[in-house]
Amino acid sequence: MVSLAPKAALRASHLAAANKETPVACVSSSQRTSAQSQGRRRRANVGRSTTLRAMACGPRKVACQRTVVRPPAKADERRGVRARSLSSSGSSTESLFDLYLKVSNIFANLFPVWTVLAAAAGLANPGLFSWLSTSYFTVGLGILMFSMGITLTLEDFKRVLSKPGPVTINFICCYVLMPLLGLALGKAFAMSPPIVAGLVLVGSINGGQASNLCTYIARGDVALSVVMTTSTTLGTIFMTPLIAKLLLGTIVPVDAVGVAISAMQVVLLPIVLGVCLNSAAPKFCRKVEPLCPTIGVTSTVLLVGASVAGCAQAIKNSGWALQIVVMLLHLVGGAAGYWLCRVCKFGETVCRTTAIETAMKSSAFGVLLATLHFGDYLVRVPSAVSVVWMAIMGSSMAVVWQFIPVKDGE
Repeated sequence: MVSLAPKAALRASHLAAANKETPVACVSSSQRTSAQSQGRRRRANVGRSTTLRAMACGPRKVACQRTVVRPPAKADERRGVRARSLSSSGSSTESLFDLYLKVSNIFANLFPVWTVLAAAAGLANPGLFSWLSTSYFTVGLGILMFSMGITLTLEDFKRVLSKPGPVTINFICCYVLMPLLGLALGKAFAMSPPIVAGLVLVGSINGGQASNLCTYIARGDVALSVVMTTSTTLGTIFMTPLIAKLLLGTIVPVDAVGVAISAMQVVLLPIVLGVCLNSAAPKFCRKVEPLCPTIGVTSTVLLVGASVAGCAQAIKNSGWALQIVVMLLHLVGGAAGYWLCRVCKFGETVCRTTAIETAMKSSAFGVLLATLHFGDYLVRVPSAVSVVWMAIMGSSMAVVWQFIPVKDGE
């Protein structure tokens, strides 16, 4: 009895467990069937939606892929290298041009220093400038005037000629003020008659061509300067002999045709060519305009050295008294020209231009006239000394005025 009870209990528990598992299994089977059918429907729907999306988005993807296609990396690198090389070459060119402008500005500002050094070299060793013959001399002056011509236009000359007042004042200063000033200084310092005659001759010659360069550096009116130089150069044909006769009692024959031809070659023709080039190719002229001061200063310095070398012995024998007299002639003449224009209510640019034009003379032409038409050797000495002081005074005024701005409207 005892042994049968556990067996019966064990059998009963197995039956109960079987009865419990049977409905669970049935439920799980039905649920599994329905879940499988739902899964198949869901996968079918997902497949159809995926197909529809693929059909709808496929062209867009292709188009998108076409728009985002990029060149190969090597092509990008080559383009980058080319762009960097172009930018670096452009920046290097600009930096070189800026460097040139700085050096050119310093070179032009030292114009008086180069003039003194060239004069000293011509005095110490005249052979240094023996290669600069008369033909080279003329070419150098022509280049100087051409470099000024490309900075001018026809409108500049029309503007100047419409107001002839400054040109008239400069003509009076050149052929009335300066000869009388030379005579007065010679008498005041008790110079010998030949030296006095030489001082009057310096005062009665035309304005120097280097005055145009000095006017350009001094922020003056270059067109007005060119017209002034041209008028006094042509005026010397009849004014220089007339002044020599009135003040010295000597008729100085001047080769009028030769002077006119020289004026054409040295002044008018280069200026006309420069103006024509500026009218035909203004952009080109604007690019080469920064070269003008360098060319002008170099030409003027060489011309000063050659002029001094040709009269070196006469300058050495002149003494300090004559140096002071000639310096005062150019200094006082320039100051008088400036203040005469101030009194007449002209602007600052006109005053500066007139001062430089009055102070600077064509001293080399004076040496030539004295050599050809005066028997006394001492008559040419003031013109030889004037070559140095004229260049020093004119270049000094130009450099000083360069740093003094001109007010608007002047």
